[in-house]
Amino acid sequence: MSSQISHAAVVTGASTGIGEATVRALCTAGWTVFAVARRADRLSALAAETGAIAVPADVTDDDQVANLLATVQAGGGIDTLINIAGGARGADYLGAAKNEDWDFMLRVNVIGTMKLTRAFLPMLRAHGEGTVLNLTSTAALASYEGGSGYNAAKAAQRAMTQALRLEEVENNIRVIEVLPGLVHTEEFALRRLGGDAAAAQAVYRGVEKPLLASDVAEVIGYAVNLPHHVNLDEIVVRPVAQAANHKLLRKDS
Repeated sequence: MSSQISHAAVVTGASTGIGEATVRALCTAGWTVFAVARRADRLSALAAETGAIAVPADVTDDDQVANLLATVQAGGGIDTLINIAGGARGADYLGAAKNEDWDFMLRVNVIGTMKLTRAFLPMLRAHGEGTVLNLTSTAALASYEGGSGYNAAKAAQRAMTQALRLEEVENNIRVIEVLPGLVHTEEFALRRLGGDAAAAQAVYRGVEKPLLASDVAEVIGYAVNLPHHVNLDEIVVRPVAQAANHKLLRKDS
């Protein structure tokens, strides 16, 4: 069975940013990739370009997760699950927190990761050399003003990842966590700040070389392409300009 489904992955959040870049990186490396996101049009374009298999799905919806699992089973299965779907909404202080922002962040980052992982664990266990990689954030390591909801969601996702590693070691499942710092992507800051393009650009102002989605995808590809007995438990990746969450060098400041 291992030889039949090795080098095959589900990648969520595949319609944009780090998820899209990860699909590109793995397809280039010869993997079979099931690219998962809600936006079917963007997935179709990505699939046409890369050879990935587009599977439109909302990772928080039980029926859609079940359909995704059935599609992957029919397509030969996977040995690697890469949970990238997530994101931040809002930059309010806790005293002004919006229910809908917190609901989104906890539902997608935490509940979505749980539902995908729960669904695919039997397949990964049966493979014998399964891998789960969760993309969290340095927001899980250090809280900051205006980040309480995202800090909470990513800290919960990190805790879940650590527990999973302990729970599944006897099933030879490798569990990897990648924690990016500042990454300049097309949509992350824009969506977080309610579509305010000027505010989103200000997040990266003066940072000459922030991380790009392709940088993080390269790290993810490296981690999952290592021999299975090598586990990079957690990888913190920041641009050189970001010495810590609170220490970001801006050339114009």
